[in-house]
Amino acid sequence: MSQVIIAGDTSGTITLQAPAVSGSTTLTLPAATGTVMVSGNMPAFYVTIGTNQSLSSGTVTKLQFNTETFDTNSNFDSTTNYRFTPTVAGYYQINLSQEFSNTTGTQAVQIQRNGSRIASGGSPNTATNGTFMSACSVLCLLNGSTDYVEAYGYLSVGGTAFNGSSSQFSGCLVRAS
Repeated sequence: MSQVIIAGDTSGTITLQAPAVSGSTTLTLPAATGTVMVSGNMPAFYVTIGTNQSLSSGTVTKLQFNTETFDTNSNFDSTTNYRFTPTVAGYYQINLSQEFSNTTGTQAVQIQRNGSRIASGGSPNTATNGTFMSACSVLCLLNGSTDYVEAYGYLSVGGTAFNGSSSQFSGCLVRAS
C-alpha cells in the first residue's frame, strides 16, 4: 500500500513525499509566507504581428501584436488594446523584438508599463533599404489588477514593422509577489 508522508520540523518547514515508481517525489515548503504557484495560475503569453504594420516617421507607435501563439491565462488583448494585463501579482519577464524595414534612420522598440517606458532598445542605421531588428527585455513588478504592458516601435524615417516570428512580444510570471 502506498502512502503520502507529511513531515515537519521546528523550523516550520513542511515536506510532502509521495510514493514513486523509482526514486522519490518530494516537495519541500520552506517556512515562509507566500503563494504556492501551480501551472494553472502562472500567466504567460507569446504573440506576433499577423500583418505588416506601417509606422510614420518620428512617431512612437503602439505595435499591434494580434496573433497569439499562446496566452495561458487569457490576459493578452490581441484585438483592441494589444496589451498584457495579468491577474496574478508578481515579477514578470517581458521580452520584445521587432523587425523593421525603412530607408535610413533610427529604429527602436520600447516596453511601456501603464503608459510609461520601462525598457527600450534600438540602433541608428546608416544603410539604405535594409531590414533591421530591435529588441529589449525587462523584469518588472505588475500588481495583478490594473498594471499592463504594451509594445511600441519608433522609426526616424517611416517604414514597416514586419509580421512573422521575427517580431515577437512575450512575457511570463517569474515569481509571485
